[in-house]
Amino acid sequence: MSLLIKRVTLNDKLTDVFVDDGIIARIGENLKQKAKTVIDGSGKAIIPSFHNAHTHAAMSLMRGYADDLKLREWLTRHIWPFESRLTEEDVYNGTRLACLEMIKSGTTFFNDMYWHHRGTIRAVEEMGLRAAVSAVMIDNFDPDKATQQKTVNERLFEESAGYSERIQFSLGPHAIYTVSEESLRWCAQFAAVNNLRIHIHLSETETEVADCLKKHGMRPVEYLHHIGFLGANVTAAHVIHVTEKEIDILAKTRVSIAHCPTSNMKLCSGKFPYSAIAKKGIAIAIGTDGCASNNNLDMSEEMKIAALSEKFAQGDPSALGASEAFIHTTSTPAEIFGLNSGKIDEGKSADFILLDLNNVRLLPGHNLISDIVYSADSSCIDTTVCAGKILMLNRRVESEQEIVNAARETCNHIVATK
Repeated sequence: MSLLIKRVTLNDKLTDVFVDDGIIARIGENLKQKAKTVIDGSGKAIIPSFHNAHTHAAMSLMRGYADDLKLREWLTRHIWPFESRLTEEDVYNGTRLACLEMIKSGTTFFNDMYWHHRGTIRAVEEMGLRAAVSAVMIDNFDPDKATQQKTVNERLFEESAGYSERIQFSLGPHAIYTVSEESLRWCAQFAAVNNLRIHIHLSETETEVADCLKKHGMRPVEYLHHIGFLGANVTAAHVIHVTEKEIDILAKTRVSIAHCPTSNMKLCSGKFPYSAIAKKGIAIAIGTDGCASNNNLDMSEEMKIAALSEKFAQGDPSALGASEAFIHTTSTPAEIFGLNSGKIDEGKSADFILLDLNNVRLLPGHNLISDIVYSADSSCIDTTVCAGKILMLNRRVESEQEIVNAARETCNHIVATK
């Protein structure tokens, strides 16, 4: 499928962009290539689409369900009971709703961990996005459960050979407080043999650290390093309560980090030590976490909160600038997940968005990157393209109302059955 965008703004200059077979094939003025679809890019800017480095997509069904609660009460009395009633079809409908929101807010890739893996895969395939999808692994230190979880992941890995190239299979051990050492070691070994990525929550709360010290005599990062779990294929979410020694371990093992500022603040988990981690050269990508603890999947908003929270914490308005935040949602996550995206260049995957430069949030237009990070919201995004396919044009997404209706019916049914 070919696509030609005429007279679009790229790096403050008008140009044409030609897409062929999912790749940005040509960029230049007055291109003469013929294309199946032609878009008038006048009054629009083309930028790389966003990457959400950590989320639980189907938790879109829990948006606003349990807010303003202590973490333990939030989990045990509301979130876990809700999740226990989910079916694969529910997860499918919840993930479609999340994909719709991501398309409308300019995200074309997300790193997911959740139950009912096949429901997530089906939704991503249909919606046309890219994703790294892991089936959450929790054995609660039960050997029988651990065996069952390994079998499930082995079977899902075999099935992944049938996925489209847009979907990566990964392993999702939930956290050190829900997964046994044996299972964590198995994940590391299975991932190494099969060249897989691993997605885990790490050092999110002070309680997690205290319990790890009590049980293992080591802090969480030290413990995972000790058992041979950490490596360049690991993306750790949150990573809030870490020492300088632990940061050095993360740098040495080349672990990447998914920074989730909104969720961290809302659940009062703590402050991510961005400056201390960034200066060690550790790859940082920004994520939203799930809608139950955010409550949206808008990466423009997440970039702004990441930047503002670091400035406030450091007492330095120059800390985590707009350009840094933008990189943490575009080129850095693309590199982490081995994607040929994150930049608008010839030869790159055609994963991009078109911004409406006449939207009031982008006016008067002194600095586009600053406007994207500090001012823009999803209303500024006119068009979303992934793998060369138009997923949204003029803010319209195919089957939008059906997706919304199905998600609403799913939620009503789950709430009614508690």
